[in-house]
Amino acid sequence: MNETPRVALVTGASRGMGAATAHWLAAAGCRIALAARSGEKLEALAQRIEENGGSAIALPLDVADAAQCRRAVEKTLETFGRLDALVNNAGLADPIARVSEADAGQWAYNIGVNLLGPFYLTGAALPALRRSRGRVINVSSGAAHSAIVGWSAYCAAKAGLTHFTRVVAAEEPEVTCIALRPGVVDTDMQAAIRERGADAMEADKWAYFRRLKSEQRLEPPETPARAIAWLALHAPRSWSGEFVEYDDPRIATAAAEAFGGP
Repeated sequence: MNETPRVALVTGASRGMGAATAHWLAAAGCRIALAARSGEKLEALAQRIEENGGSAIALPLDVADAAQCRRAVEKTLETFGRLDALVNNAGLADPIARVSEADAGQWAYNIGVNLLGPFYLTGAALPALRRSRGRVINVSSGAAHSAIVGWSAYCAAKAGLTHFTRVVAAEEPEVTCIALRPGVVDTDMQAAIRERGADAMEADKWAYFRRLKSEQRLEPPETPARAIAWLALHAPRSWSGEFVEYDDPRIATAAAEAFGGP
């Protein structure tokens, strides 16, 4: 680590991969700005990080709101004086519905969270990230490259986020921007797919996601989160614009060595 602690802003930080990413980064000495809609959960997480010797602030935030995103970046800079990493992790799957039946408002909100939120936050953060030669890690999905019945908004948003990553990499030579596929993770999003996917998804695909849970084949959030944290701190500039896998040996091995664990 540098003598001056690095600062990371993590969205979707109240639970799942976001909370786990924040813990890994805090353990590495980073100061953390925790952003999510759930203020109480954020405050509790910030307190745990502080109790463990770290430094964190809670930023209640709906990433689909441009003004809130701008204020979150401003508050991070006011509190910590710099920004070295932005982790765009907040996301949702709804509406899980076929195009002919999807609610337009829900579809638009999905795009707002999964695609516009990273755009708002990245744009607001770029001046600070240029100064620190920092990194943007966009949590994407295999759905960015696969047509999954019933997931039109999510697939479209993640495809857009992955290509947005490439554009930022092309435009910003002093900032490293990477999209990550985190695998199939044991999160609330997976629970939503199991609970609400039966009517919209293809039967075999829905059954596959149910089997992943029943057979305990879902990744714990800590595993992809460790890869996200390592990328946020150490991703080489030469990787900027790439879509990478959380279990890519270049990442997984280095992350295990840096943070510990199997």
